[in-house]
Formats: sequence, structure tokens, C-alpha cells
Amino acid sequence: MNPLSRVALLALLLVFSLGTQAAVYDDMMIAVKLGDKGKVVELLNRGMDVDTSDIEGNTLLMIAAREGYLELVELLIAGRAKLDARNTHGDCALSLAALEGRFAVVRRLVEAGAQVNSEGWPPLVYAAFNGHAQMVEYLLAHGANVNASSENGATALMMAARGGYLSIAQRLVAARADIRMQTDRGKTALDWALENRHTHIAELLERQAAEISEQTAEADKREPENREQTSEDAIPAEP
Repeated sequence: MNPLSRVALLALLLVFSLGTQAAVYDDMMIAVKLGDKGKVVELLNRGMDVDTSDIEGNTLLMIAAREGYLELVELLIAGRAKLDARNTHGDCALSLAALEGRFAVVRRLVEAGAQVNSEGWPPLVYAAFNGHAQMVEYLLAHGANVNASSENGATALMMAARGGYLSIAQRLVAARADIRMQTDRGKTALDWALENRHTHIAELLERQAAEISEQTAEADKREPENREQTSEDAIPAEP
């Protein structure tokens, strides 16, 4: 075979290889989006990376979690998929599952060791955003930071206030959510409640604000007395 023929053959083989890889990739993306566990297993056995991702950085685990395919999630976890990988928007598999209300998937990811307090949009904030009360309760019970915020400063309480989810707002307040926190634009949970005319939540937050003011005033009132008592204690007793 002359040199030119050899180069042409190698180029042809390269094009064929790239085309085959592209076809396998497309097959995998379609399979995971449809929840086709058998096809996913087949492609993984053929050497496909368990952490393969789409153009937005969504891994196979993220897609399966978002769509609520529990068996597929378990398969990928068993295959040692990265639990806390983040896509180009900063979301992880747990956040996406929390956003879509995939409770069984969220529970499985947490059991597998996924970070409950992830960066980007924390799972608790996403759960509150769409009013998933059971999800909020579960995440709080498993260590979610009630005051965790997104990149723009939004908290779970703000999202509950914005969406009008009173029971979630009550649960978050009971968990000591800080009603004074603000977004990067200076909005509080009360601002969100008032702007969206969720009067019951606004009343809840206003009562909480009043209680905080009373507690602060009482603490300020006791402070001079505490300082005076401390001074008296510091005076040495006479022999």
C-alpha cells in the first residue's frame, strides 16, 4: 500500500470511529432521558463513561434524578457516578431532584452520601421554590441549612413566601430561618410575600419580626444590669 493510500485509510477509519462514538453518545443520552435502564447498562458495559454529560454539563445521574428514574439512579450510584457533580448552571443531581419533587430519588441520593448543603441553588431552596413540603421536611431532618442561599441570595423562606406556601414558611420559621436575610437586590422574604399578595405569610413574618424586636429590646434592657452585676462580682471581699 502506497503512503497516500495508507493516509486515506487512516483518515477514513478516524472518521468512522468518531461517527461511531457520536452515535453511541446520542444513544446514551436518549436512553437515560427515556429511563431505558437496559440500554444504559448495555452502553456502560461497552465502555461508556458513567459520568458522561450533555452540552450543559448534565451528567447521566443528573438527568435520571431530574426525571425521577429511581432504578436508573441506583444503577448509576452503584457504578460510582459522581454524586455532587454540577452542571453549567451550578445544579447537582440532588438539587434537580428536589426541584422536581422526586422524593424517592432525593432520599436515595442522601443515603448514598450526596451533599445536602450543596453550592449553587441548594436543594432546600429548590424544594421550597416549587412547594414540596415533604421534601423540605426531609432535607431539614437530614442537616439542610435553613438559611442556605443561592448565588443571588435567595433562601428557602424567600421562595416559600414568593410562592405562597404557608405551611413551608411556618416550618422554616420554626426551624429558625432568618427573616432578615436579603437577596442581592435587597429583598427579604416579607418583601416577596407582600409583592405577591400572600397576606397569611406576610402576617406570619411580621409577627416573627415583632417577636425579634421584643427579644432584642429585652436583651438591651438586661445588658446594663448584667454589666453592673459583673462589676459587683469583681470587687474583692474584705478580709
